[in-house]
Amino acid sequence: MKIAVTYENGMVFQHFGRTQQFKVYEVADGKVTGIRVVGSNGSGHGALAGVLNGLGVDVLICGGMGQGAKNALAAAGIEVRGGVQGDADLAVADYLAGKLAFDPDYKCDHHDHHHGDDHECGDHGCGEHDCGDHDCHH
Repeated sequence: MKIAVTYENGMVFQHFGRTQQFKVYEVADGKVTGIRVVGSNGSGHGALAGVLNGLGVDVLICGGMGQGAKNALAAAGIEVRGGVQGDADLAVADYLAGKLAFDPDYKCDHHDHHHGDDHECGDHGCGEHDCGDHDCHH
């Protein structure tokens, strides 16, 4: 089994579509047997699902993401545990122990305050909107 975590400075990075690195944990018999940090190659939302699929990832632990990324990950057969914050290593340990605190209703919520109801979150790459001038949590 492989578990990937959106990763920055030891912590779970909160914006899936802008993550620069994934920390990938190889797991056998419920224990971590290998760890490596992998760059995202600057891919955005939907393309990141392909990166993870190419790595053979089974589970993704992350902060938040939009519906488009959720759909792409589901299509790739990757289980997602979103709404996770804090230390990446601890999150994986908690997942393996069956006690990871995650939010089954995690979502992209930053657009609700900046766009009209006609905007479908997850239908854009971050390059189409300036995610730097508001709090991006997808």
